[in-house]
Amino acid sequence: MEGVMPADAKHQQSGAEWRDTGKISKRVLEPIDRISEILFGLIMVLTFTCSLSVTESGQEEVRNMFVAAVGCNLAWGIIDGFIYLLGCFVERGRNIAALRALQSTTHSDQARQILGRAMPPLLASAISPAEFEAMRQKLSQFPVPVRPALNRNEWLGGFAIFLAAFLSTFPVVVPFLLTTNARLAMRLSNAVAVVMLFLTGYAFGRHAGYRPWRMGLGMSVAGSVLVAIAVLLGG
Repeated sequence: MEGVMPADAKHQQSGAEWRDTGKISKRVLEPIDRISEILFGLIMVLTFTCSLSVTESGQEEVRNMFVAAVGCNLAWGIIDGFIYLLGCFVERGRNIAALRALQSTTHSDQARQILGRAMPPLLASAISPAEFEAMRQKLSQFPVPVRPALNRNEWLGGFAIFLAAFLSTFPVVVPFLLTTNARLAMRLSNAVAVVMLFLTGYAFGRHAGYRPWRMGLGMSVAGSVLVAIAVLLGG
C-alpha cells in the first residue's frame, strides 16, 4: 500500500535521525572552540619566542626556537584534537544513557528530571510540564543505539582543532625567517602577537555580547601576563 512505511524502515529511519543530530544541531566546530584553540596555540608559541634572548642568539638559536615552537604546537594540536573527539564520544555515550533511562521510567517527574539535566538550565526552566511530556513521548519512540559512534562532523571538528592550534604558530615565528636581525624579528613577532591577542579577545567579546574592544584590550594584557607566567615557570 503506497504511502505506508514498514515498521522496520521507520525504526531504521529514526535511528539514522538520532545518530545524525550532531550534524543538524552543531557546526563542524563552534566559533568559541576555534577562538580558544587559536589563543592556546598563540600562548604556547609565545613561551618560545619570549624566552629567546636577542642579545645572545644567533641563527642556530633562532632555528632551534623555530623548530621547537612548531613541534610543540604540532604535538599539542594532535593532543587537543584527540581530547575533543574523546569529549564528543563521551557526550554521545551520556546521551544514549539518558535516552535509555528516559524510556525505562514510567514516572513523569523522573522523566522531567532526566530531560532537564540534558538541557541548558535556562531552556529547561522555560519549558512547561506539558511540553516536557510531549518531548518524553516523542523520545520514547526513538531506537536506542547499541554504542556511541562519532559522525563525520565530529571527525572534521577534531581536525579543525588540530589546525587551529598548529597554524596559530606561524604568524608569530615568521618574522624570524624574514630577517637575520634577531632584535627586529622579536619586535615584529611581538607586534603580531599583540594584534592576534587583541583579535581573539575581540572575537570572544562579540560572542559573549560584551564590548569587543574592551575584551580585545583586556586579552592583550591578560595574554601577555599568562605568557610571562609560563616563561617564568619554565613553560
